[in-house]
Amino acid sequence: MNYNIKEKYNCVIIEFKGKIMGGPDAEKFRDDLHNLIEEGKKEVVVDLGKVSFMNSSGLGLLIGGLTTMKNAGGDLKICRADKKIESLLVVTQLISVFDHYRSLDEAVAAYGG
Repeated sequence: MNYNIKEKYNCVIIEFKGKIMGGPDAEKFRDDLHNLIEEGKKEVVVDLGKVSFMNSSGLGLLIGGLTTMKNAGGDLKICRADKKIESLLVVTQLISVFDHYRSLDEAVAAYGG
């Protein structure tokens, strides 16, 4: 699991690449989110546009991220999920849990940025 963290219009963008399958990388992701919170950065968009596969542990990683941000008074939105990942979100009924956007710009704009 690879990801890059960058900022755009006072919003943090986490761009995932490849496969999201949880595991040891989940702890690093959690730590990165806590570091963002400590820096006062609580508006996060997870860009799934370059994700080729996600399993249940990957979904758990995103749910944990959403919970972490909500508990800190922030939010985590997702964008650019492909058809496979979107259908996974529908089947698990998580599509109603996450704010999901077709484009990165729409997700950032949802924060008013």
